[in-house]
Amino acid sequence: MSTSKAATLPTCDPSHNTLLAGLPEEEFARIARDLELVQLPLGDSVCEPYIEMKHVYFPVDSIVSLLCVMENGGSAEIAVVGNEGIVGVSLFMGGETTPSRAVVQSSGYAYRLKGSLLKDEFYRGGPMQRVLLRYTQALLTQMAQTAVCNRHHSLDQQLCRWLLLSHDRLESDELVMTQELIANMLGVRREGVTEAAGNLQKAGLIAYHRGHITIKDRAGLEARACECYAVVKKEYDRLLPIDGNA
Repeated sequence: MSTSKAATLPTCDPSHNTLLAGLPEEEFARIARDLELVQLPLGDSVCEPYIEMKHVYFPVDSIVSLLCVMENGGSAEIAVVGNEGIVGVSLFMGGETTPSRAVVQSSGYAYRLKGSLLKDEFYRGGPMQRVLLRYTQALLTQMAQTAVCNRHHSLDQQLCRWLLLSHDRLESDELVMTQELIANMLGVRREGVTEAAGNLQKAGLIAYHRGHITIKDRAGLEARACECYAVVKKEYDRLLPIDGNA
């Protein structure tokens, strides 16, 4: 991967990540000096299958897709991680590696922390552990619901779910995303995404032009989406944000 260290920006305060913001001051102070702001370019991989991660990432304005990769090179997205979470749960769950790949879906910044330091904090058994376990429960819900959605719902509904999850993790109404990349994320043919995006555009829900998707009618997307989006959002809202002193 080619993540690069970046100058600290006003919009990249660690508190813009929900998990970091949920830590009590004392807990956050122990890792604050070791947090490194890095840029995550679109398409970069921050985790490869069965290779131990040396760092975890707390996105602040970027989105990372977790992909299941097949032997023939095909892939499908199983979850997205943005400013509500962390990339690298396998490090503190004890598995060290994962069969999935983590690829930057929307470029931006993240705070990077050495995996060994995160594990030290996790095994203290304090607020950091509770924060990470609650997030992991929410992430597992998203993964399970994604599997159900891909099996039982139309591509139009899947695209609505995907757009809404991405929109939740960005401050802008615009996503920079090609149809080819969306097809890879959803594990479908590009022609299918072209048709589904065209349907949403005709309905006035989005505008799509040369890799830029603009959300025009958020409420309309929610109404058109299947129940999977609502299930995932409800669980994230229930478990996050977190009061680290609780």
